[in-house]
Amino acid sequence: MGIGIGILLLVIGLILLFAVKEFPDSLQEVVEPTTVGWILVIAGVLALVLGLVMNNQRSKTTHVEERRDL
Repeated sequence: MGIGIGILLLVIGLILLFAVKEFPDSLQEVVEPTTVGWILVIAGVLALVLGLVMNNQRSKTTHVEERRDL
């Protein structure tokens, strides 16, 4: 799940950076698309890295099952 969300945030951020030049006037007064784009790109990269690190840790985990006969 973390990898997918990271990729989604990264794609939306890159679209806002390179494709969207202006938001509607009511929203443009509050925030610029490049600022939101950079924030989403950074959040996407962090989510992607954390997802990969957690997935790597999960693959190294071993499970031991104990059976007790009564």
